Amino acid sequence: MRLSIATLLCALATCGVAGAASPTLAPQVAEINAMIEQQWRDYEIKPAPDVADPQWCRRVFLDVIGRIPSVAELKEFSEDGSDRRQRLLERLLEDDRYAEEYAGHWATVWSNILIGRSGGTDRRSLTSRDGMMKYLRDSFAANKPYDRMVFELVTAEGATKPGATGFNGATNFLADKVNEESGVLATSSTSRIFLGLQVQCTQCHNHPFNQWKQQRFWDFNAFFRQTRSLRRFVAGTDDIDHAELVNEDFAGQGGDPSDALIFYELRNGLVKTAYPVFIDDTAIGTSGFVSESNRRLELGKLMLASPYLDKMMVNRFWSHFLGYGFTKPVDDLGPHNAPSHPDLLEYLAKEVRGNSHDVKQLIRWIVLSRPYQLSARHTSANEVDDPMVGEAPKFSHFYLRQMTAEQLYQSLVTSSGATATGSYERQEQERRRWLQQFVVAFGTDEGDEATTFNGSIPQALMLFNGELTRQAISDEDGGFIKRVIAENRNPRDRVNQLFLAGLCRRASRDELSIASKLLAAREGKEVEMLQDMWWAIINSNEFIMQH
Repeated sequence: MRLSIATLLCALATCGVAGAASPTLAPQVAEINAMIEQQWRDYEIKPAPDVADPQWCRRVFLDVIGRIPSVAELKEFSEDGSDRRQRLLERLLEDDRYAEEYAGHWATVWSNILIGRSGGTDRRSLTSRDGMMKYLRDSFAANKPYDRMVFELVTAEGATKPGATGFNGATNFLADKVNEESGVLATSSTSRIFLGLQVQCTQCHNHPFNQWKQQRFWDFNAFFRQTRSLRRFVAGTDDIDHAELVNEDFAGQGGDPSDALIFYELRNGLVKTAYPVFIDDTAIGTSGFVSESNRRLELGKLMLASPYLDKMMVNRFWSHFLGYGFTKPVDDLGPHNAPSHPDLLEYLAKEVRGNSHDVKQLIRWIVLSRPYQLSARHTSANEVDDPMVGEAPKFSHFYLRQMTAEQLYQSLVTSSGATATGSYERQEQERRRWLQQFVVAFGTDEGDEATTFNGSIPQALMLFNGELTRQAISDEDGGFIKRVIAENRNPRDRVNQLFLAGLCRRASRDELSIASKLLAAREGKEVEMLQDMWWAIINSNEFIMQH
């Protein structure tokens, strides 16, 4: 009989000591701390204590490279001296051992943002998920500046599929969007993802609370009217092999490419015209000839100069690491949606521009800042800080959140080697198959998806009894359980290694007592006891949560 999950839902152990603050804080980190701490004083909030080192190590592994640390990595961190937190972050960002995982994790994060978790999986899709992932992996591996990535994604031309003539993986962001209703999806996605401006509602009418009006939407939409996504077929068949994103002369809806206007209709039936005009009222001219005015190229240049680009970069990365951005939703920076920390958002936006939109630098500032060091302890001294009830986040404690499906998969693989065998391609297919089963997606009016990882019955059953779990608890020679037995001298040490592998802490006294009772119930069969304990650990809330 398997151990109930509820038995192992215990409080976080207090093993280890709180890590000392970095001895050489960057001025940006000091400024973050000063602004955050000032708000705590304003609200008379006492922040949570620093999280213990082992849990912080687990936290930063999940956020920076997308998985929990191995027992060996946890040991290396614990022996690394008083500035171990800063040193670990530098390893994850710069050490060749983690270069591939860092690039792969952020490529996955941004693929989900740009094309959705299901993007490129439908055989009718013009998007190549492999092409999108390759472009993003290469970009993050090279630490390409964020603004350069945005420019390339917005202005890309070429083939979507790796290996195709003229391949350019950046084309996959717009490949399925530009043909959709005259580029409506390209318009809303580009403005929302990169500028934090929610314009989709203004397609048909003026927004009652947003400064974006219907004219603005269609002016922005005009930048995409020269662009088409062309289907390229497998030779001799009707099967689509890939798409090619191209720019073509646009005659406008009046039939005159020298004055390539578009029409849109007001709710009262009046028809108005629109030309490519940026959100700051910068117009680029009326010509639809690509040789005279490459509209997407001009859009990319205007976006690079926009302060909204900087703010959106900061807001999204802050949200990734702290659980909430300065606005909710994270991609709505309109004046109707006041940020929780306007001065800090403005400051960091200027700093990322001054530091050439260096992604790794922004990660350093956030991860080494005071809010990221705090435990998830919610006390009477910080009870007003509860975004779950609609309060603006004050970051006086770490906000508990569930792992993403991708983090859960990679953590199961890391902790117990439970993965498909064979080539990289086969392993990637297995990963995608598992994710597709685990994640529920619902279409939205923006063409993206709302994904859930909410402990539903199908998800729970998949974790309890799925193939990945069966591999994780396997007693085969060379498997995780047999390695734990070989590497430790006695049952107590072996149980402790299970907890270190899954939860980055040793077993509590009660948990060791449970293991002893299980061993007796299993008539001394230690392998079966360890299988039961490991199954319970990887199915517990403590394993699944980021804390």
